[in-house]
This record gives sequence, structure tokens and C-alpha cells, in this order.
Amino acid sequence: MPKIEVNEQVFYTLANHSGGWKSRDEFESALVCAKAELDEDSDKSLPKEERTLKIELNDTNRPDLWGTAGCARQLRIYDSGKSPQYDFFSRPGDIKKTSRKVKVQASVKNVRPYLSGFIASGKKISDPMLRDMIQTQEKLAWNFGRKRRSISMGLYRISLVNWPIIYKGVDPDSVSFVPLQWDVPLTLREILKQHPKGKEYAFIQEHEPIHPLLTDSQGTVLSYPPIINSNDLGAVQVGDSEVFIELTGTDLPSVTLAASIVACDLADNGFKIEPVEVEYEFDTSFDQTSAGKSKTSRNIIFPYYFQEPVFCSLSRVEKFLGEKLSADECIKALSRMGVKAEKAKAAERGQEKAGETEGVRAYPPEYRNDFLHAADVVEDIMIGRSLGSFKPERPSDSTIGRLLPITLFSRQVKELLIGLGYQEMIYNYLGSKKDLVENMRGKGDKIIRIFNPMTENYEYVRDSVVASLMASESISGRSVYPHKIFEVGKVAYLNDEENNRSSTRQFAGFLHAGTDANFNSAAAELQTLFYYLSREYDVEESSDPRFIPGRAAVIIFNKKEIGVFGELHPEVLENWGVTVPCTAGEIDLDALN
Repeated sequence: MPKIEVNEQVFYTLANHSGGWKSRDEFESALVCAKAELDEDSDKSLPKEERTLKIELNDTNRPDLWGTAGCARQLRIYDSGKSPQYDFFSRPGDIKKTSRKVKVQASVKNVRPYLSGFIASGKKISDPMLRDMIQTQEKLAWNFGRKRRSISMGLYRISLVNWPIIYKGVDPDSVSFVPLQWDVPLTLREILKQHPKGKEYAFIQEHEPIHPLLTDSQGTVLSYPPIINSNDLGAVQVGDSEVFIELTGTDLPSVTLAASIVACDLADNGFKIEPVEVEYEFDTSFDQTSAGKSKTSRNIIFPYYFQEPVFCSLSRVEKFLGEKLSADECIKALSRMGVKAEKAKAAERGQEKAGETEGVRAYPPEYRNDFLHAADVVEDIMIGRSLGSFKPERPSDSTIGRLLPITLFSRQVKELLIGLGYQEMIYNYLGSKKDLVENMRGKGDKIIRIFNPMTENYEYVRDSVVASLMASESISGRSVYPHKIFEVGKVAYLNDEENNRSSTRQFAGFLHAGTDANFNSAAAELQTLFYYLSREYDVEESSDPRFIPGRAAVIIFNKKEIGVFGELHPEVLENWGVTVPCTAGEIDLDALN
């Protein structure tokens, strides 16, 4: 879970508790509304202005809490029930005027296409503030941005920038500049090989033919996203009073939300937030025209409010919380969480029949986008009302737990694969289209897409274990070969024969990487596995595009296809950056059990 280190004096002031809380217990109770806990108290022997608190956040869905201002804001709102007003946001049909522009060229569309940004001015940056800005930058990029892969952030000194700013794709050998904390110019490719930050984040860009670059109108480099800023324009210092803040990434909603979080944090710290217009040479998924006239826009003025309201019925609140609450009680509880809400009736088909007509419509604040379902609204109602306000109930059912047959069978398969020299892995069940479909040479006709995902990196439910195994192999090139890994876990795919049009199955997937990996070795290990499972099987030639034609086979059990194995296609290996032969396979354990 994310941990933040905050200046005690600044945090208490922003939380409207300039003198702090009366006791540690009282402070820890206050942190509950932010789903946080005190990890380490400040050193009282230090001067007040130097004392720091370490706070652990227990919710990865709330990146707005990963900074001093954001966490303090939640505590302040919870105490007062009053939310801050951020009038610098643009909305569809309500566009702010600005002369500051960033032009995004089509050359970055297939590399790192999206950019958002704004200007913060009117106050000199102090040392604690700069430290917190850097911390927020790293927390957003590392946790929310998947180690800068999907989101990165840069800070720049406005006084040195010639507008408009240009965001484009370039040949990594054609441009050079002096990177931050360096004294000689390097090309983009040299930065990835020589600069410490370049080495750390080279995995993001090193395989791409075109790399992103941010310059001003005179061609002066601001940064090489997401790797490093320039040593000239990108070196923000204590005392600067006007800075340009930009975020780039692969998912527009995530990049926009991250910019909104930082803008709100700086506004809470007393900065004036000025909008920046971003002109794209390609369509985006946002609509900043008058309502109803267009579904896409090429010009977006940031900070931009894009969140959609979520309806939650009163019957659902009662079902989840065990108590009947009125709409007014729900609205009051939500206000303590910074969420605006109003009485509403369901507009969704089918809810009226289910008795879910009356309810509330919640509008996420500018710095949040974690309301994906009515259950998320209920959670905020619960916390806003306070957990201690609910009467405890004893469990009324007495049950005896036991392991399911498929669990016992899965454990048996795990033990056998470990005996064959494989190492067990555990993965997320969600992934990106690039990893699950494109890199695996798939069509994606059966893959399940999540509605309104937080980020494109977790947009699809995996329909195969092999892609997860390849993700590990793609970053394991420096380890001694051979590599033999496996996972036993869930996959899901579209299936019209099921009532909910999808199937969820327990699969075992395995991968062998090394010069000794071939079809014969995979077939021998498969035969060993089935022998000790006491199962008979047959094989037939497979046309699965993930494998080399003629070197892959379908596994047949009880006259049904339950799996596949073989030598992975060279194009799959190239997509993942794997340089040695690999065999892989997967088996439907539900069918085999």
C-alpha cells in the first residue's frame, strides 16, 4: 500500500488542525475517513517545522490521498462537511479561456499519445512544498502510473518557456539535450544507456522506434517523457513562483485525473491555477464542445472535469449496510466525503421492477474517479456516516468451511508442476489489450472488456494464462536460463451459451524458456503430468496463432478440447522482447477435474 511522508506542521494546517490532535488515538481515528493509518509519528526532539509524519494509505483506488494536501483535504471535509470549490475546471460546453497552448502531434499517437497540464502561480515554492510536489509526482507515477509506464509528470519554470509547447515523436538518435542532474548533452538513446533515470525506466521506451519529446516553440527541450526532464527548463527550485505542470501517458482519463489531483492539491496550498489548452492532431475520447453536438474533441482545456454521476438506490444502501437510510441522510453522509449528491430516481431499465427507483445521484469530486458502481457510493455513505454509528450484529448463520474439489485438484497440479522443476507465479487477472491480445497475436473476439476502467492497463479480463507468464519472461532476460514458471488461476471469456454470456474457468498455464525448450520436451512433461493425475488424453495438431504451425497440439480429454501446448511463435517472442525459444501451454482444470 502507498505510504507518504508529510510535514507535520503543513499537514495539520491544511487539515484545519493547526495545533494538531489532542492525542495519537484521536488522530488515528480521524485518519479512518481517508482509509489511512499512522505508520510512524514525528520525532518530537526536532523543531516543529522539521517534524514529519509517515502515513500509510489502505486504498489504491484513491490516488488523490497520496499527498499532503489530498489526505489533509479529506480530513478537513469530513470534519466540516464543506467541500472546496475549484472554479478553474473546464467542462463540456463551459470552456475556460487561455492563451497558453500545447500542440500534440500525430507522431506520438502510437507511442505515448496523451498529455494534460496547467500552470500554478502566485506563490513561492517552499522547501517542504517542493518535497511534497516531488513525492506526489513519484507516488502518482509509480503506483497509479505503473512505474511511469502509463502516467508520468514533469514540472517546468514558466519564465524560460516559449509558447506554444510542442509534444511530438522523434527518432531517439536525432535529438540530444542535457538531462537533469547531468552536465553534457546526450541523445535519447544514450540517456537510456547512461543516465541513472534512463537505465531505471528504459524498459518503457527502448523497444520503440519513435520516442516522445516535449519542446517549446523554439525547439528547446523541456523533457523526454517519461524518462527525464531537461537540466534547463525542467529544474524547478525553491523560490520559483510560476510553474508549468504536465502529465503524459497512455490513457486519457487517467492522465486527466492525475492532473486534476495535482491542481487541486496546489490550489489548497494557495496557488492560482491557470488552464492550458491542448490541441491534438487526432481525435480523443473526450467531448469539450457544447453538450450533445460531438462525441470526440481534438482541443481540450485542462484541468478538465470528465467524471460521470452514479445513481444508487436507497434499497441498495439498505441491503449493503443493513439499515434503512433516507435520501437526506445519504446526501449528508456523502457531503462529509466531499461528494455532491442529490435526490434522484433511477433511469436505468430494470431497476424500477427491482424496487430500486428512489435513491441519490452522486457526483464525484474533481480529484476522484473511483465511482464505478453503486457499491462505491454505498461505501462513501458508510464512511461518511461513520463506522461507529452502525449497531453491531452477531452472525445468524452457522457454517462449516471446506475446500472445493477444484481447489484440492489445483493443489495436486501445483505440486506436480513444482516436481517437474517449475516455479509458481501469481498474477493479476486484469490486463491491457496490448498484452493480452496484440502481443499474443490474438483476435480478441472472446476477451471481456471492463466498462469504464480506471486505466487501460487493467481494461480487460485475461482469457489465457500464457500472456501473464510471458510478461514475467519479458523482464527476466538477465536471469540464468532455463526459466520454468507456471500459474494456476482463473481466466474468463465471452460465451453466449452461459446465462451471463461469459465463462470463468480454473486454468493451469506453464512456460519453459531456454535453448532446450522444444515441442518434444513439452510433450514429455505433459505426459508426466497426466500420468500422475491418472488421466488419459489425446492430442491433435493445433492452429492456435500463438504457436509455430506444426509445433503445437490441442489437448483432448473426454472428446473435448481442454488445452493447448507447443512452441511459441517467433512474433510472440519478438512482441515481448524475449530472445530465447519458449514452449508454453495451458489446461482447463475444471474440465479435467
